Amino acid sequence: MTVSAFDHPLLSQLVGDDEVAAFFGFDAELFAAIAFETALAEACAEAGLIPKESAAAIAEKLRNFRPEMVRLAAATRRDGLMVPDLVAQMRSHVGPPHGHHLHFGATSQDVTDTGLVLRLAEVLTIIQNRLATLLDALEEADRRFGAHKLTGVTRMQRALPISVADRLRTWTGPLERHAARLDELRPRLMVLQLGGAVGTRHAFNARGDVVAQRLAERLGLGLPAHPWHVERDNFAEFANWLSLVTGALGKMGQDLLLMSQNALGEASFAEGGGSSAMPHKQNPIAAEALVALARFNAALLSAMHQAQIHENERSGSAWTLEWLVFPQMVVAAAGSLKRAHDMMLSVTALGR
Repeated sequence: MTVSAFDHPLLSQLVGDDEVAAFFGFDAELFAAIAFETALAEACAEAGLIPKESAAAIAEKLRNFRPEMVRLAAATRRDGLMVPDLVAQMRSHVGPPHGHHLHFGATSQDVTDTGLVLRLAEVLTIIQNRLATLLDALEEADRRFGAHKLTGVTRMQRALPISVADRLRTWTGPLERHAARLDELRPRLMVLQLGGAVGTRHAFNARGDVVAQRLAERLGLGLPAHPWHVERDNFAEFANWLSLVTGALGKMGQDLLLMSQNALGEASFAEGGGSSAMPHKQNPIAAEALVALARFNAALLSAMHQAQIHENERSGSAWTLEWLVFPQMVVAAAGSLKRAHDMMLSVTALGR
C-alpha cells in the first residue's frame, strides 16, 4: 500500500481517477506555469512594462522548456515550493537580454494559484459532464425499474411500501441541486490571481490593473475585484461542494448495499467482486467504494477549512496543507461520479 491509495497502481483503480489525477501531476502543473509566464510577459509588453521583443522571445523559448528535475526537487525542499527555482531555470533558458523580463511583477503564489485555477477549469468540465451522464443513467433506471415495489425502511425497520421511483428520487434530487450549485460557484472559482509580493501589484508601476485585465483575458479567466491570495473561501466552497457530491453518492451506495443483501434481494448487478475464500459471492464493490469516498471527503473537508487560516499576507503552512488535501478531494469526487455511473449501468434489477 502506498502513502495515498490514489497513487497506488492497483487501489487507484478502485477509488481513484487517472484522467482527473493527471491534472494534478507535474506535467500539468508545468504546462500551466508556462502558460501563466507566457501570458504575463505578453500582458506586460502590451502595458509598456517590458519590450515586445522580450515577450516574443519568452513565448518562443518556453515552448520547449523542461526543468532540471534534480535541481528543482532540491530547491523545492529548500524554498517550500517549486516556483523560485523554476523561474530561475526559465530565465536561464530564455537567456539574455530577455530572460530577466520573465515573471515581471509576479510572485510564486501568482503562478501557483493561477496555474491551479487553469487546471481546475478542465477538471470542472469533466465533473459537470460526469454528473450529467450519471443523472441520465438514473433517469434510465427510473424508466426500467421505477414502477417496481420496495419495502420502505425507516430507522432500519420495515415501514410502508414504496416504489423504486420513490427511492431514486432521493438520489437524483441532491445531484440535480449540486449541478445547479456548480454552475453558480464556477465563476467565483475561475478567476485570475495576480498580486505580486504582498498582494498590491506594486511592481507594475500603477499599471497593475491593466496587466491583470490583459492577463485574465489571455488565460480565459475572470478578473476579481482584487488579488485573493490569502482569501481561500472559493477553494473551501468548492471543497464543500465536492464533499456534498460524494455524500450524495455515498447515500446512493449505502442504499444499494442494503438493497443487495441476500435476505432482501432488492438490487442486483451484472457483475460483482469476488472473494478468495467464498467463490459463490458477488460483493457490491462499487457501492462500498462510494460510501468510503463519501466518508473520506467529509473527513478532509475540515482540513480545507483549516487551510483558510492564512496569517497576514501569506502563509506557507496553510498553503501546504491545501496542497496535501485539495487534490485528493477532487480526485475522490471525480472517481465517485465515474464509479456511480458505471454501477448504475450494471444494475440488472431494482425492487420487485
